[in-house]
Amino acid sequence: MSILIVEDDIEIATSLIEGLKQNNFDTVHVVKALDGLKLAQQKNFQLIISDLMLPDMDGLEMISKIREKSIQTPVLILSAKRSLDERVLGFQKGGDDYMVKPFAFIELLARVNSLIRRAAPQIKQTQISFEDLSMNLINREVFRNNIKIELQLKEFLMLEFFLKNQKVILSKAQILQKIWGYDFDPQTNVVDVLVYRLRNKVDKDFDRSYIQTIKGVGYVLKIE
Repeated sequence: MSILIVEDDIEIATSLIEGLKQNNFDTVHVVKALDGLKLAQQKNFQLIISDLMLPDMDGLEMISKIREKSIQTPVLILSAKRSLDERVLGFQKGGDDYMVKPFAFIELLARVNSLIRRAAPQIKQTQISFEDLSMNLINREVFRNNIKIELQLKEFLMLEFFLKNQKVILSKAQILQKIWGYDFDPQTNVVDVLVYRLRNKVDKDFDRSYIQTIKGVGYVLKIE
C-alpha cells in the first residue's frame, strides 16, 4: 500500500516523497494526470495527492474521471488556487481535502493520516472478554468459565460498560448517565442495587470477584 503523488513541480514532489518516506509511507510519483489516472485504476493506493495545474490535463478532470470509475481512494488536492469557489469545486469533483500552496508539511501529514484513517474499514467489535468472562454483543450472551449467565437488559448494559472500561474506576454518576441516560439524585442507590444484582450473577459462584468497590468513588472491573 502506498500514496500516489501527481505533481509536476519536481521540488514539491521531492519534498513530499522525502517527508512521507520519513513517516513510513511508500510513494509513487508521476508528473502527468493521464499517468495518475492509469495508475489509480491499476493499483490500490491508500491516498492520492494531486496538483490541479498539470501539463496534460486539469487535475480536477483527472479526479472526476477517477470517481467515474468508482474508485473511492481518498484524494488530497494541492493547489495555488485559494478562492472559496475553487475549493468548493475541488470537493464537488471528488476531492476529499484541499490544501493551498505553500503549505506546512506537518499539517499535510496530519491531513494524510486523517484521510487514511477515515477511509479504513471500521471493524465492529462483537466480542469483549476479561479473564474467563466473555460477552457477545451480537446475541447478548454472557459466559464465565464457559457457564452461561442470564442477565436482564440493564445488568447486561452495566457489564458491557465495565468490560469496555476494564481497570478504570467508574463513578456512580458515570454509570447513571450511561445506563439510564440521565442524571438521578446523587444519593440514589439504584447503581448499588444493580451492581449487587450483577455481582450475584457474575461473581458469587466463582472463586474470584471481578467487580470491585472503590469506597467513596465508584466501581471497577479488575482482579483483587
